Amino acid sequence: MQSPKPTGIHIDIAADLHKWRAFLAIAELGSLTRAALFLDSNQSLLSRQLNALERDCRTRLFNRTGRGVELSEVGERILGQVKALLHDAQQLEADILREAREPGGTVTLASLPSIGSALVGPLFAQIRERFPAISLKILEGSSGQVEEWLADARADIAILYRYGNAQMRQEQSLAQVDSYLVGAPGDVLTARAEVAFAALHELPFILPGAPNGLRTALDGIARHEHITLAPVIEADSLPLQKSLVAGSRLYTVLPLHAVWHEVQEGRLQAARIISPPFQRTVSMATARSKGQPKAVAAVTQQIARICDDMARRGMWHAQDAAGSPA
Repeated sequence: MQSPKPTGIHIDIAADLHKWRAFLAIAELGSLTRAALFLDSNQSLLSRQLNALERDCRTRLFNRTGRGVELSEVGERILGQVKALLHDAQQLEADILREAREPGGTVTLASLPSIGSALVGPLFAQIRERFPAISLKILEGSSGQVEEWLADARADIAILYRYGNAQMRQEQSLAQVDSYLVGAPGDVLTARAEVAFAALHELPFILPGAPNGLRTALDGIARHEHITLAPVIEADSLPLQKSLVAGSRLYTVLPLHAVWHEVQEGRLQAARIISPPFQRTVSMATARSKGQPKAVAAVTQQIARICDDMARRGMWHAQDAAGSPA
């Protein structure tokens, strides 16, 4: 396989844009003296630049007259192209400076549906307002899919749950989340503020199918507490879980932020699980070799701020820099 070659440039007239700026100023002002004043230069320097430019082009670009200079026939023909060249150069310079100053590019965020449903709306609004050069791409999937997207760098940022001490060293803890037993409006069990884990015994559940982080953790605690979890249907879809809980009077286990609006509006009920509490950590990880570093950093900072705001609203518990509940 041949190595790539740089684009060939067969003429040096684009090597020094200063000469072309001088050309444009002289052409528009019709005088080396006026052009020198406009460019804050001197007439002898402009004259040398013009002579060098004509040598490069191997033709006269101006005709000298008693009143100054005027474009030659060749100069007239290339004037529009020179203006376009200088405009493009100016735009390139502005783009480079903007990239150095402002984060930009596409940032891909992968998350679980229960987190994404609460996080993506405010994140999009803040990124659009504060970093308009950044565009977001959102991927939602199971914990296994999110892990895979992060590992092969299809995602720049991953937001997922960690149970127990499963958090990886390179991840940032964003919040600690309680789990809630979610039921239909009017349900006696979920009308309480809190419910013991033992009360989950043989309830008609809709739960994610294994393998799934939530399901694995739930089944582990159930075995330890010697109770039986009895899902009558398995579904990974968050909207389907909420719909069947409300319409078929089933139960599920979710973090409060996943049903925040439904509980506020009275369409679902939720009781915090205690004795033992069933908690998880919202964790943020970034891929090592993907995306625009400044743009990714800007998005992760916004995510952290949104998570702090969600904690203040009571959706979960904020965590300090050491990863402990604040």
